[in-house]
Amino acid sequence: MTTTTDGPPTAESARRAVEAVWRIEAARIVGALARYTGDFALAEDVAADAVAEALVSWSRDGVPTNPVGWLLATARRRAIDGFRRRSARDERYALLAGELSEGELTSGTTPERADSLLWDPDRIDDDVLALMFVACHPVLAPEARVALTLRVVGGLGSEEIARAFLVPVPTIQARITRAKKTIAAAAVPFELPPAEQRRERLGGVLSVLYVIFTEGSTATAGDRLLRTDLAYEAIRLARMLAALLPAEPEVSGLLALFELTAARFPARTGPDGEAVLLEDQDRRRWDRSAIRRGLAALDRAAAMGRGLGPYGLQAAIAACHASAESVAETDWERIVLLYEALGRVAPSPVVELNRAVAVAMAYGPAQALSLVDDLAVSGRLSGSHLLPTVRGELLTRLGRDTEARAELELAARLCGNDRERAVLLRKAAALS
Repeated sequence: MTTTTDGPPTAESARRAVEAVWRIEAARIVGALARYTGDFALAEDVAADAVAEALVSWSRDGVPTNPVGWLLATARRRAIDGFRRRSARDERYALLAGELSEGELTSGTTPERADSLLWDPDRIDDDVLALMFVACHPVLAPEARVALTLRVVGGLGSEEIARAFLVPVPTIQARITRAKKTIAAAAVPFELPPAEQRRERLGGVLSVLYVIFTEGSTATAGDRLLRTDLAYEAIRLARMLAALLPAEPEVSGLLALFELTAARFPARTGPDGEAVLLEDQDRRRWDRSAIRRGLAALDRAAAMGRGLGPYGLQAAIAACHASAESVAETDWERIVLLYEALGRVAPSPVVELNRAVAVAMAYGPAQALSLVDDLAVSGRLSGSHLLPTVRGELLTRLGRDTEARAELELAARLCGNDRERAVLLRKAAALS
């Protein structure tokens, strides 16, 4: 077999090759197999089987010249074997097997043959898009949608997903298994939803990507502020979605938000991983390429003439920060207006809290404290460290140090991230 490796094959070279191919092509491979078999769960299972077989075969024989074709051919044979075991001569097996001679089934389909049968260039985009809609189907619980999307669209393993969300591997595996069973029980077809349902369902896809990115950009727990691998995976998936749906403004808005937020990653942590607040960040370390990409995506969203949605408005707020030379030179009045607009289209207590922060920067802490106190009375953010964090900051600026220290200490007790907690405790101690 002609291989793509220069030296003798090894288990390590095979592992690296499999990981690279799978990370880049997972969605297209599973999508093509799902279209071919008509069974989403089976497609994901036989793709995983093909990856496991590649780890053994490629370490022995070397990486094939067409690794994607090899994986497709292997997965396809596994699917046919599965249908054969379930019903030796049912209609589906006859349809699948009719495309191959018995000799090909036993001796192995050539990668070129499998590629031509499954890798239809006119269907690839639809396959990937359908895969996203299936993985984010409304019949699934939110946490199951996240796990399944990262697994079948992102190509991440259970260990990677569990590590990112700080949950046991069996928990992630159980979520994925339940998700596939639920999809099968609900008879969810592997196809794009009808046009009239697509925009409604698209919101679910975007929300899953948003959850993935948010956890990567500010981890809710653990000893790291950022989980950049998770955030960058969300960006990769958002870029893929934007390429598939270029006429949807909220897709471009979401991508703009991701790019502009990630641009600040290099300056958000210090040498030892400690959190660096926005006012203390060295803006020279911000990723200017990411800012340009984000601003371009925001321009595309605005140019569609349908108005900015929730993600586009958040991206516009991020653009205000990205365009400013310092905190003092930031257009806080515009940010207040953008948060007011965001509160109308996507009302939430977190949006109101963020608007209060912008009001403090634009008009002073006293006016903002009144807004925060109203939120506290409503009880809508009880149990969250965010509200006492902001209240503590405002009280500090007003010189009410004793009250501020109590709020910051409460925020530290409620905060699940070690790095954020350290900042809060340091601020509280400074008020002693």
